Parts: sequence; C-alpha cells; structure tokens
Amino acid sequence: MRSRSNSGVRLDSYARLVHQTILCHQNPVTGLLPASYDQKDAWVRDNVYSILAVWGLGLAYRKNADRDEDKAKAYELEQSVVKLMRGLLQCMIRQVEKVESFKYSQSTRDSLHAKYNTKTCATIVGDDQWGHLQLDATSVYLLFLAQMTASGLHIIHSLDEVNFVQNLVFYIEAAYKTADFGIWERGDKTNQGISELNASSVGMAKAALEALDELDLFGVKGGPQSVIHVLADEVQHCQSILNSLLPRASTSKEVDASLLSVVSFPAFAVEDSKLVDLTKQEIITKLQGRYGCCRFLRDGYKTPKEDPNRLYYEPSELKSFENIECEWPLFWTYFILDGVFSGNAEQVQEYREALEAVLIKGKNGVPLLPELYSVPPDKVDEEYQNPHTVDRVPMGKLPHMWGQSLYILGSLMAEGFLAPGEIDPLNRRFSTVPKPDVVVQVSILAETEEIKAILKDKGIDVETTAEVYPIRVQPARILSHIYSSLGCNSRMKLSGRPYRHMGVLGTSKLYDIRKTIFTFTPQFIDQQQFYLALDNKMIVEMLRTDLSYLCGRWRMTGQPTITFPISHTMLDEDGTSLNSSILAALRKMQDGYFGGARIQTGKLSEFLTTSCCTHLSFMDPGPEGKLYSEDYDDNYSELEPGDWMNGYDSTSNDVHMYLPTKIFQASRPSLNLLDSPHCPREDQVPSVRVEIHLPRDQAGEVDFKALVVQLKETSSLQEQADILCMLYTMKGPDWDTELYDEGSATVRQLLTELYGKVGEIRHWGLIRYISGILRKKVEALDEACTDLLSHQKHLTVGLPPEPREKTISAPLPYEVLTQLIDEASEGDMSISILTQEIMVYLAMYMRTQPGLFAEMFRLRIGLIIQVMATELAHSLRCSAEEATDSLMNLSPSAMKNLLHHILSGKEFGVERSVRPTDSNVSPAISIHEIGAAGATKTERTGIMQLKSEIKQVEFRRLSISTESQSNGGHSLGIDLTSPSFLSPGTSVTPSSGSFPRSQQTSKDNRQGQWQRRRRLDGALNRVPIGFYQKVWKVLQKCHGLSVEGFVLPSSTTREMTPGEIKFSVHVESVLNRVPQPEYRQLLVEAILVLTMMADIEIHSIGSIIAVEKIVHIANDLFLQEQKTLGADDTMLAKDPASGICTLLYDSAPSGRFGTMTYLSKAAATYIQEFLPHSICAMQ
Repeated sequence: MRSRSNSGVRLDSYARLVHQTILCHQNPVTGLLPASYDQKDAWVRDNVYSILAVWGLGLAYRKNADRDEDKAKAYELEQSVVKLMRGLLQCMIRQVEKVESFKYSQSTRDSLHAKYNTKTCATIVGDDQWGHLQLDATSVYLLFLAQMTASGLHIIHSLDEVNFVQNLVFYIEAAYKTADFGIWERGDKTNQGISELNASSVGMAKAALEALDELDLFGVKGGPQSVIHVLADEVQHCQSILNSLLPRASTSKEVDASLLSVVSFPAFAVEDSKLVDLTKQEIITKLQGRYGCCRFLRDGYKTPKEDPNRLYYEPSELKSFENIECEWPLFWTYFILDGVFSGNAEQVQEYREALEAVLIKGKNGVPLLPELYSVPPDKVDEEYQNPHTVDRVPMGKLPHMWGQSLYILGSLMAEGFLAPGEIDPLNRRFSTVPKPDVVVQVSILAETEEIKAILKDKGIDVETTAEVYPIRVQPARILSHIYSSLGCNSRMKLSGRPYRHMGVLGTSKLYDIRKTIFTFTPQFIDQQQFYLALDNKMIVEMLRTDLSYLCGRWRMTGQPTITFPISHTMLDEDGTSLNSSILAALRKMQDGYFGGARIQTGKLSEFLTTSCCTHLSFMDPGPEGKLYSEDYDDNYSELEPGDWMNGYDSTSNDVHMYLPTKIFQASRPSLNLLDSPHCPREDQVPSVRVEIHLPRDQAGEVDFKALVVQLKETSSLQEQADILCMLYTMKGPDWDTELYDEGSATVRQLLTELYGKVGEIRHWGLIRYISGILRKKVEALDEACTDLLSHQKHLTVGLPPEPREKTISAPLPYEVLTQLIDEASEGDMSISILTQEIMVYLAMYMRTQPGLFAEMFRLRIGLIIQVMATELAHSLRCSAEEATDSLMNLSPSAMKNLLHHILSGKEFGVERSVRPTDSNVSPAISIHEIGAAGATKTERTGIMQLKSEIKQVEFRRLSISTESQSNGGHSLGIDLTSPSFLSPGTSVTPSSGSFPRSQQTSKDNRQGQWQRRRRLDGALNRVPIGFYQKVWKVLQKCHGLSVEGFVLPSSTTREMTPGEIKFSVHVESVLNRVPQPEYRQLLVEAILVLTMMADIEIHSIGSIIAVEKIVHIANDLFLQEQKTLGADDTMLAKDPASGICTLLYDSAPSGRFGTMTYLSKAAATYIQEFLPHSICAMQ
C-alpha cells in the first residue's frame, strides 16, 4: 500500500477543518449554510464566501490527488459547492417576479431578498422589514457562478435557468445608478434605513458582468443558447462611477474595508493600479488596528456604546463610536489573498502571523476565526484617550464562517496547494495590466450615389450603404430593440432586457445575426428626437467624444469599428458640397488621427477580420430557438434573411415625436403657410420676438379667426411662432385652424412644419422655442441626469431661491423630470428646453472630462445659464435683451463650447470688433481666451467655432433690426439678464454705441475680471481643494457657522466625518441659500480666512460665527480706505441686494487692496476676544 504524501496529509488536515467549521452546518436538503449556531437564516453573501474554502479544497484535491480516494473527496467537495449554489439559485428563482419588476423600477420593494430560510429556501421577513436591496450579494453570487463554471463545475441545468441568470444580469447592470443598502445591510452610515450608492456594490457588479460576458453556463457541454450576453457599455458605466467614488465608499463613508473585495480578490474591478494602491493605503491608514480592520469610521456595531434595543442610531451619537469601532480579523484574510495574487510574499507572511495571533483555539485545538474584537465596556474611556492600546475581547459569531472560509482559502494558496489561476480561471487578477493601444476603425459610407460623387470630388473614396451588401447597416435603435428580446421567457414571465439607448461600445462591434453580418451606426447619428443632430459641428463634436471614449474604454478582442454614414443633412444648403466641418473631420480621420484617437479608415469588408464580432445566438431561428423560448415566432423561419427586421422598424417610436430631418420633409406635403410670398429671406430671419396684438370680437373675447388671418398674412417667422404658441395654449395642439380650403391644418401640423423650416435655415432661437412648445423629446435627458447623479452630483433647475430652484437628488422618469424642469422654468418654453440641452452637455463633459467638476457636488443649471447670459452681456457691452438673444441663437456646438469655457475656469473674453469692408462697417463678435497659450488644439478649435457662431448671430441680429423696428414690434423675448434672471446687483452696460472703441484701454479689459470670476465660481459652487475638510475643522472650534440666517451647527461634526461627500453636500446646501453667486463666493473666502485661524493652537474661535457679518465688516473697512484715497460715491456703488461695494467684488484676493486683506482684518476684529493678544497685535 502506497504511503500518503506530505501534501496529502496536509490536505486531509484542511479537509477536517472544513468539515468541522463549515460543512457540518450545511443543510442536507437545500445545501444552504446558516449564519451561525444561533442565526439559522441563510444570507446570500455569507453563503457564497463560506463555500469558497470548500471549492478551493476540492480543486486542491483534484490537483494533488494521490489515490482514487482523493479523487472521490474532490468530487464530494465540489458537489457540496454545486448544492449550495443551486440552493441559492432556488431561493432567487422563486422570486422571479421581483427580478422582472426591479428591471424597470429599481425600487427597494422589488429587490431580491438578502436572506432566506435555510431549510426551505423561503423568504423569512417582509419586503420592507429588512434592507434587502444588496446588489453586491447578487453580484458576488453571479461572479462565482461564472468562476466555478469556468473551473469545470456544472451548476446551471436548464435553459430556463439560463434565462433567469440572463435576467439577473439585467438586475445588476443598473448598479452604477442604484442606491442600495450595501454589504453591511444598513445603507447610510447613520443606520436609519437610507439607501445610498455604494462602491462595493458597483465594483462587484462590474466584476460579475465582465465575468459572465460570453460565458457558456453549460460549460464544455453547452451550445449557443446557453451563452450569457452582457453589454459592454453597462460595464463601463460601472467602471466610470467606481473610479469617481474611490477611495471613498459612498456619500456617508469616506473609507470602508469592504473595498478590499473590490480592488483585489475576488472582484479585481479597478484597472488603475494607482487607485488600487491608494484605496488599500486609505484602509490601512484609517481602519487597521491590532486585531483587524474596522468596517468604516464611526461604525457602532457591537460597540459598548451601541444600544442593542434600538434598530437605528441618532445622528449625533455617531461621534461616541469614534476610536472604539470593533475590529474584524476578516479583513486580514483579504490582505493575505491580496498578497498571494500580487506575489507579495512579505505581505502574506505578515498578515498570516498577525491572524494566527487573533485566532481562537476551539475543541481539539481547531483554529476558529471570531467575527470581531470589541473594547470591554470598562475600558472605553481609556481607548478614547489612547486608541489601539486596550486589549479587546472576541465577540459575535465563532467561527465567523465567511472569515473562516477565506482564512482556509488563503492558507491553501499561501502553502502552494492552489495557484491563483485555479481560483481565478477567468483571469480577473490581470485587470491592472496595461492594455494595448486601440486603433479605431472607421468606415465612411455615403447614403446615396450623389453623395458618393461629392465625396469623390473631394478625394474621399467611399462606398454607399447599398454597396456594402451582404453586410447590413442599421441605426442604433434597431440594436436596442434586438437586445430587448434577450432573456425572454414566457413561462417565467420574463420580458427580457428593458429598452435602453445603445452606447458607443455596443455600436462599435459587428454582429452575426441569423448568418448575416450587421453593423450599427452610432447613437448620436440616430438622434431624430432632438435638434442637436441639425448642427453638423455638433455631430463632429459627438464623433470626437465617442472616438476618445473608445480609445480609453475598449477592452474587447479585436478593434472597434465605427460606421459613419454621410447623409443629405451633412451637405451645405445648396446640396452640392459637403459641410466644411464634416469635410474637415473626414480629412483628419483619413490622416490617421482625430479627437485624440488613432484612426484607420477603410471599407467595411476590409475590417471583417480585425473587428470584434458578436454572435447574437438568441436571435437564431430553428429548433433551438423553439426550445429556448415559447416566444419564438414560427414565421421567422419563413422570412427572407432581412425581413425579420420589419417588426423592429414598426416598433420604433412615432416619428412625429422627433426631429423632422430633410429626408423626412422630402416626402411630406408642404403647408402653404411657409410658402408665403412674403416669407423673409434666410439672411433676414427675425431673431427677436414681436408683440402680438390679440384681435378681439365684440364680446371682448379673443377672435381666433382674425388671429389665423394675422398668422397667414405675417411675414415674420417669429410672429408665426408666437401666434401658433398662443393657439397651442388656448385652443390645443389638435385645433384645426381651417387655414386652407382643402385638408386640415392643425396647430401641431403648422408648428411642425415651421420647425422644419427654421431647422433648414438653422435659426437656433426659434428651433429651441418651437421645440419647447412641441415638447420635443430629449430621449437622452433622463440618462444624462442619471449619469450626473451617479457621479455624486446633485442637480438644481431654475433660479434660486427655493422653492423656484428645484433640486434633483435621485434619478427620475423622463416625464417627471421634464415636468419638474417646466415648473422651475415658470412656463418659459425656451428656458425649459435650454435647461435640458445644458443637462445633456454637462453629462457629456462628465463622461469625458470629469476633472472639470472637481469639488463640485451640486450643479445649478439655472445659475449656469444665467452666467452664460451675463458673460455675453458684460463682454459685448450690450443690453440684456441683446445678450439673451445672442445666447438663444447660438448653435448647439457653440453653446457647448461656451459651457466648456465657463466650467474650465480659464479666463476668456467676448468682444465686438469692426472690420472695414469697402465703405461699410460690418459688426462682428470675436472671442478670445485670456492666457490661452497652453490651450489644447481641441480647445482652440472650440474657441474658433464659438467665435464663428457668435459672429453669425450678431450679424443676423443687427441686419434685421431695422425690419423689426419698421414693423412697430416690441420685444417680448425672455430676458436672461433681467433682475429676475440676473443675479441682483449685476449691472449690464448699455449697448456698444456708448463705448467708442478708441476709449477702451487694457485696463478697461481687466475691469470686471474678478467679479466675473467670482460670479462663475459662485454659480458653479467651485471651491478650493480641501475646502470642506477645513470647514469641518472650523466647526470643531466654534458652535456653528451662520450664513444669512441659516446655521451650520458644530454638531454636524458628530454626525459626519470630514471626508464624507455627505458633509460636503450639507455645507454646500447652506451656502446655496445665498442667491447671488459673487456674494456667495465672498462668503467662501471669508470661511477660508476662518479656516486659517482655526489652525492656531486655541481651543475656540467663537460661538456661532455670522460669516456675512465678517464680509460686511471687510466691506466697511474697504470703503473707509477707498474714501481716504479720494474715491467718490459714484465709484463706490453698492450692490443693492447685498450692500457690498462692486469694487470689492472686483478686487483680486491678494495684494494691498485684496479681499483677503480686508477679510482677515474683519475676521480678527469679529472674533478678537477669542484670539491671543499677540495675534491681535499683528493684525
């Protein structure tokens, strides 16, 4: 008989340990594990982690088997794993209706339960009696389902179960925007049942999605129908949000030890190695103790100060948990595994030795890992004074099965029984390895032969969409409809994937659907619904954005392929040449570099072998399809290869909801209203609204027939729009104007036709105006809002103060969101549509340049629009009406560039210039960036585009001014810079006629620069880096800060830690009570002075400090000094709203007359009784 090897003997000892501490508790019927002897419920997360040691031991036996007996042990252990995983599957599949509901609602009431009955797999508490929504638990199950399947285990047994797992993918793919209760089941740190976005859930969901993508759940015995499909864009959404959160864990937790499972084993969800190291270091620095790591700062669980009789905490008692948080040895097991995977033998040895010291010896010397170590009640005060010095006592579960399992798994790997690749067969551990450079393949297609000929004249040789056959080209919305059938199962009442927009990663692949290769055009080209697609410069900008995004986020095999069709809308107005912006973009792509991306242009057929191609097996016809789902349509097999697409085309949304492009207009009969012989020329489009004198009948009521006659006779497009708006409001969109003898002419039809006309001539002011009236659907709006919120940015719409300014802090359905914007816009359609437009642009910049939003936690869109208008008014030295008109008439691309200048913090100016043309003087506007020497090429291009757009607007506006005056019209247009829209006290200089160019000097150009900067920073809530942490320190040395009567109490520091996003948002909300942006920014500067004083070694700097009083004292000091220097009252004019001298607003922070000089003196004066005499003397 062969003797047992040393490895075999060692494995047997681990087998005994696994049986004595884990498997002895496994239910023989369901396979589930109870939490402990006392808690018989089975938690999903704990069960998955607890079985890992069994899985690892089975793999070790399979690898190191000495005898047939060892192979039998390996099989037995593996089947124990399969039994548990199938038990959890049974628990969840019994709640299939919740999975279906949650896909659409993301509601905590529709979530899968977090724990089940160990004996029956049944639920044990009600939907609202527990924080069930824990996406990390579902995700960790799916992650290890993928890893275990890849290792050879057969867990999924039927196509119904495959369908269910596919729907679990849909369940977790929205994790990046779903607030849940997290890994510790308590949500917000206050433990009051408030859900929040958790990095641990987002990271685990990302890992599960990546692991399951293209995985066959039947293993080597599977076929196309058992493959799981994941959309790459959803994965990248999770990555983007995860990167924006880390090293923070959530809005209420500035650090959490659970992030170890995200940055290291098992998720390996972060690709940035520096961010991984930073997160680990934060955990070690802030959470590690002598017995393990705290879960998070001020965690009250099982501390002596926690009241076990209360479910929730009082916010103010969180401070009492500081420095006595329980320490969990569990996290040292993660550090051991991390050391194994990273090859850091020193780290493995260090933490193994530390862990051995805190293990407890059970019966027969069995090592047991306790749940946690707590401070003894009689040693609390001592621990408060000297953290990490008191000897702690073990408490909670013994063993803690989750920790016990990871301890055993770590030991198996550290001793060489398992290699990292065996426990991670999907190779997630290589996530931080640098990826190869991406070359984006771009296939340019012509819509028609005529366009192909135009391109050929320009030296660009392309194919038409017909010539690429047999490859089929379809819009992105078709792909969204196709994916909506993925995972359908009528027997389980599963509807498949909810219809969502397709991202650029999804449309940059080729698809094999029913033996036909399909390519899909990018989503932004498919934007029939909004006027952005009318602007060819905007199309180029969105293409540049997508190319840049692809280069940074492409992770799939093969190169991304973008199909870029050239349509009639991309031609110049005469239709004989290509738009210059489009042509320039095509030339750059042919040169091989565009938008920061390496480009390879060519024919689609040339890219077939180098592209990423996905087989959508769920669309396959035949017997497999019938078995796969009872929803299979028998008629599909009888259709021609392309005919099955007809159903998707017919289900696309009503075209009347969307933008009528030239292609659509070509087939639509033109209404006579717009073919009036009196219609003005394109270069004479009126850009200011004229007053409509409502005709009255004898009874004094509005005479609508006479109004229709007025509509027919007017030659002004603006007047036509205003009349139709009145009819729309008073009579409704379906009222027949009876304008013609033949056929109906409803208000909606006339508005739609007018929209098409102003769209052709690109009159952006009227385009926005009519879009608002018709309530054109901005389909990307709710997604844009969600993207911003997921990056921890609250939104406000409308102008301060509340309730007019409305806050958006959670994702809203599209209809609710637009209604809220309409209310905040107080019925002004143009402001409403512009608000939606700006929200879309903010989301674009958040996606590509998140650094623009550093230290901003609330984006106030109303104030941003206000600042954009006041910038034009100030720089152009024009009236409020003219500035408003200029802003509303900017093209989308120019509007987006203006927004970028404001967000970027760079100084820029807009000014009038004149250029002699023969004997005439043509007015124009130029834009320049102050100190723009370091501007990138893209930014310089943006400046030039904005310059061009404003020139066109100014020329158009002035060229028709005579016509407007001759019509006797008076402006009824919105006034973005009026006292109701302009921040109080901000003056708008008169028209440029009052300012001869010869009188302007360089000093004039600098005048107003600092006031503008403060206005911008105040509107954007921009503060210095680390500002909020400094405010926290100030609050520790006073009773509170008062801002215009709103108090930020010092008790806030007992509820929140300095690094919490929640604290930053709280401080920001107090500052936002101040409606004037520049005044708000002076208050920020005053608080900065207080933070410097708080650094002085004194106990207190006052009780409740009225910050505005410090500002007003500084203002008085400034006025006194200026008067002694000879300034008169005219020069020292005050802002009527705040009483602050406008010269002080326009003073630089530093220097003799700088604001910080006066604020420092004012602060010292205000709190001098608390300061040492020596410091007062220096002041």
